[in-house]
Amino acid sequence: ARLLRLRFVFESGSPLRIMSALRRKFGDDYQVVTTSSSGSGLQPQGPGQGPQQQLVPKKKRQRFVDKNGRCNVQHGNLGSETSRYLSDLFTTLVDLKWRWNLFIFILTYTVAWLFMASMWWVIAYTRGDLNKAHVGNYTPCVANVYNFPSAFLFFIETEATIGYGYRYITDKCPEGIILFLFQSILGSIVDAFLIGCMFIKMSQPKKRAETLMFSEHAVISMRDGKLTLMFRVGNLRNSHMVSAQIRCKLLKSRQTPEGEFLPLDQLELDVGFSTGADQLFLVSPLTICHVIDAKSPFYDLSQRSMQTEQFEIVVILEGIVETTGK
Repeated sequence: ARLLRLRFVFESGSPLRIMSALRRKFGDDYQVVTTSSSGSGLQPQGPGQGPQQQLVPKKKRQRFVDKNGRCNVQHGNLGSETSRYLSDLFTTLVDLKWRWNLFIFILTYTVAWLFMASMWWVIAYTRGDLNKAHVGNYTPCVANVYNFPSAFLFFIETEATIGYGYRYITDKCPEGIILFLFQSILGSIVDAFLIGCMFIKMSQPKKRAETLMFSEHAVISMRDGKLTLMFRVGNLRNSHMVSAQIRCKLLKSRQTPEGEFLPLDQLELDVGFSTGADQLFLVSPLTICHVIDAKSPFYDLSQRSMQTEQFEIVVILEGIVETTGK
């Protein structure tokens, strides 16, 4: 990535005052570093000149879990991964994106309809109904089916239970009766599978999370005489979250006394489990608190180490949506 570097030459004024003004203007995503023309240290620049300053963007850390809830994890080299997904085909379809769901939905119905219409056309073709459709005293397998479009229309009429009455099965065609039973069973299976998949996908509470707001930043301050990590959560909708419970996970690398390195070790942050404060009545915005005591993972961290330490806090809010029950 290309870094945009802006150089500032301070001719007068206090460098600290100018640096604080730069931070207020550009925010915390940038840092001010001091350089000189020779490339090392602060050196005199001559009369009326001061050190050169560069405003460079801070390197953003890669998040383990994005703020929209998506985990930045890719599984690889698992072996027979495709067969494992196909063994649970229903869940795989539910987890797919909407464009792939709609594509599979339309493709499955199109292929099934064309296949069954072709079966009706094959029966009419093998019995010779296509050539004798207009003979007055001849009884075909399906009345008024004389080409593939008419066979397709007959299948749609029977499958969708429209029943116009113009095309119908006669009692002189046992293979047509068997095919009709097979069509009814196959149609019910396809409808139950695809419509159930679409219904579950539409009722998923993923979009409900868009109306659950968390504070932009977490703060550490004194509350009730204790050093406390705090952030806020609120519900924008009038519908309540039933049995809402909040949990916090600290993701941090550590090394065991045996020398084993754990890159993503998960530690539980107590946000009121022992007192029941993690059970939320989320009617108005609430402040979630984690007391930094001797049991807290942050107990041995100073303010400076907090800014340089590599860790991530993942907040999990669980509950049942009152309107959908999910």
